[in-house]
Amino acid sequence: MGKTGVRPRVLVVGAGLAGTATAIRLLHFARRPLEVVLLERRADYRSAGVAYHRDGNPWDYVFNIQAGRMSVFREDVLDFINWANQEADRRDWPQRWASWKFTEQGPAPRRIFQDYLDDRLAEAAREACPGVVLVEADGEALETRPGDRGFEVTVRGLTSYKAEEPRPGPLADTRVLAADHVVLATGLELKEPPFAAGVAGHPAFVRDPYSASAVRTLAQLPPDASVAIVGSVLSAYDSAGLLLRNGHVGRIRLISGSGTIFRTYPGTHEHGVLRLPRPGLLMEPYRDREEFLDRLGTAWQEARTAVQDRHPGIDPVVVSERVAKAWEPYLPEAIARIPTDDLRGLLDEFATGLAALRVGAVEYTMGIIEQAMRPQDGRVELLVGRVREITPTESGRLTVSVAGRHGRHSLEADLVVSNFGREFDYAKVEQPLWRDLLRKGIAVPHARTGRGVEVDECGTLLSTDGTPAGPISTVGVPREGDEIVRHGRTGAFAFNLAAIKNQSVSVAAHVVEQLELRRDGFDDLAARHPHYRSYVSNPEEAVREALEESVELEVRRLAARERRRREALESRLNARIRSMGGLPVLPADVPRDERLMRAVVNRVAVERLNDVSVTPRQLRRQLGLENDEHVED
Repeated sequence: MGKTGVRPRVLVVGAGLAGTATAIRLLHFARRPLEVVLLERRADYRSAGVAYHRDGNPWDYVFNIQAGRMSVFREDVLDFINWANQEADRRDWPQRWASWKFTEQGPAPRRIFQDYLDDRLAEAAREACPGVVLVEADGEALETRPGDRGFEVTVRGLTSYKAEEPRPGPLADTRVLAADHVVLATGLELKEPPFAAGVAGHPAFVRDPYSASAVRTLAQLPPDASVAIVGSVLSAYDSAGLLLRNGHVGRIRLISGSGTIFRTYPGTHEHGVLRLPRPGLLMEPYRDREEFLDRLGTAWQEARTAVQDRHPGIDPVVVSERVAKAWEPYLPEAIARIPTDDLRGLLDEFATGLAALRVGAVEYTMGIIEQAMRPQDGRVELLVGRVREITPTESGRLTVSVAGRHGRHSLEADLVVSNFGREFDYAKVEQPLWRDLLRKGIAVPHARTGRGVEVDECGTLLSTDGTPAGPISTVGVPREGDEIVRHGRTGAFAFNLAAIKNQSVSVAAHVVEQLELRRDGFDDLAARHPHYRSYVSNPEEAVREALEESVELEVRRLAARERRRREALESRLNARIRSMGGLPVLPADVPRDERLMRAVVNRVAVERLNDVSVTPRQLRRQLGLENDEHVED
């Protein structure tokens, strides 16, 4: 119990992928009583979010990447495949998928990911330590302020919460929920496209292609109707693919400012990580945009050539992906040399192109699109240009005005689908909670990129003075800018499943660590020693053998999903730490306390689990988890 005499409470705001993944890790990592409240304002988004909820994802909407990369646990790469083949309830699945044998390289419907996350969350709750409980509550977080326990959050429409503590809030139908730590997992923020102001609510305009109403509209559209889809990214392929699979014969136009078309993964594609030399051309002093792009193009071509020469077995289709991934460790240094205004302009201009470099789509989706784009078919056409305005006509159709390279022209369509999606500038986000956080200085828009908000290395929000705003963290999309400048992850890879997996581990470990340190009287540790977490970043500086064994045990404990295994590993780890007699690397004024040593071991273990220099399969081998099926009791 905490200082207040009550069980510590972590409030996770948002129960989509990021929130659910973090809640799972909190339930796994907590060793003492803890209440994890998973709050979601939309019941249909629970364990799903916009990307995976069933109502907005027909059975033919599949993951853009192979099913073998969809495990919520990076250290257990085949977990989703094993679940889909062995555990999933297929009684209500259509015949095509009910008899499907899922493979690592093959497709899988996005809608079943909601069931997968539901099952893994329920499993984590069952296998949690005594006193560690999960509460799934409905409601919308509106505002927050510092309180005695950490933060007090005003929630509208709070239901499914049985505790008597929440007191009435300042507005009708609101309650105030106190939390020792808040985790914000609010997901994508929609941006209202300026070109569609005159057709908002028009029956021929689809603003949210992943809504139930949008799916119905596409399914019921006359087969000869003309369709304009704003955007040529992966969501556009879902809409076009749904029409084509339903036998659509009318013209479908994909309107793209960049003209980017995503590539199709080879049928045998496997994720891989190459090590390439530091691109020296990118590290030269920045002069101007054009000069930098010239250097970038030269360095890029040299790297592609090097990969093709040294790794002839790599399919040419994925060479760009390999180079982009290999460059990530070097990009923060290169980005640091670019002036802020130019950096923002480059990110805006090349966002879609950067995304296409790092990810493709499976043949299940792209095969039907590519077929329809061939001249002999011609049902799908790519138009390069930016939509300037959409206006209604007297006939009920819509006129789309497009500014292209050779001037401005217009086209009419029976239906317009907008994939002009998210608001990345949090100074413009309309969600009440984020408006409140920014107004109070608890959150600050990311200064360098204008994308997301400022956070530290643990995902803690930074306030206006650059210091931690308190026990409040974030996971997923709000960390886009930080992921770009800190880790070199660009495009959707700044907030996709791969990034969220790592963030969920680091945030959950940090939250549990901070709650335990507070209970054990180390409240001021971070203030007195702000860099204590990095004191043993290199194990060779410590008692190598003892620390290494302790870290290995902690890695296995963090990765274990069964309580019995975690408790057995915890017992062995505690005994090993007690035998170490202190870590000489710690400063002289930091007590050689077993609790502090435990925190240091945990920090090193988290770094190992989040090692992105290797593939998930390599990581599992590297951490010794492949044969870790039994633990000594």
